[in-house]
Amino acid sequence: MSPPDVAEFGASLSTAGVIPAAETPFVELRDVSLLYGEGEDGMMAVDHLRMTMQRGEFVAVVGPSGCGKSTLMKLVTGLLPPSAGAVLVDGARVTQPIKDVGMAFQNATLMPWRTTKHNVMLPLEVVQPHKARLRSNRAGYEELADRMLASVGLHDFRDRFPWQLSGGMQQRANLCRALIHQPKLLMLDEPFAALDAFTREELWIVMQDLWLERRFSAVLVTHDLREAVFLADTVHVMSNRPGKIVLSRKIDLKRPRTLESTFEPDFIEIVHELRAKITEVRAS
Repeated sequence: MSPPDVAEFGASLSTAGVIPAAETPFVELRDVSLLYGEGEDGMMAVDHLRMTMQRGEFVAVVGPSGCGKSTLMKLVTGLLPPSAGAVLVDGARVTQPIKDVGMAFQNATLMPWRTTKHNVMLPLEVVQPHKARLRSNRAGYEELADRMLASVGLHDFRDRFPWQLSGGMQQRANLCRALIHQPKLLMLDEPFAALDAFTREELWIVMQDLWLERRFSAVLVTHDLREAVFLADTVHVMSNRPGKIVLSRKIDLKRPRTLESTFEPDFIEIVHELRAKITEVRAS
């Protein structure tokens, strides 16, 4: 049997109740507020938060520590219900954890008893419709995993265990695992923060190549402004807590971007603009 067609899978994973419209944002936060706790002990994490992103857009969220960046990710994925306002994904209001999402965190969290390839294939065992198809088309899915690993330079390491991989290799495998089930939305919570500078920059290239090939929608939370500008179509800057978007900066730099381009005046100017805005909100 032939390997699964990822485009076909993407078409089959539409959300029930979606209202198709070219003008409708893929992700929308409408005046979203979130209060942790109650009464005098309550803490407002985000307040009247507004943000939109289009299908296939790569956005980055930056801001001071504690401003609500990770809270924003939990709201978008339905892991936290808003206290007020509405979160919509693909035209449907989010009222529970959404299923068709890939996630990558600072720690790769690969299972130590599984090989690299079998770690990458884990979502196929739990996410429909792949779970139902896996038994009858396992060879095709394994070929798909092999192709993904080859695309990030890990084909020769597919049978190794996590402890046999470097930190950068583990994060490459982590990205493959987050994408193999062709999620409509990829959430990235500082996935490269724990890596050394050279490895981190290498993975910017890997991430960009994966996005250019597959054009998934992605939200990246990061403290690294160079990383945000390198990867994103739009960078959103959040205020101090309670967080809200105070600047949405379109990144009109041509793709594919190179590490050399990060030293060019246009790139550096955007980084300085974002840094100045964060400095301003930290002082307010």
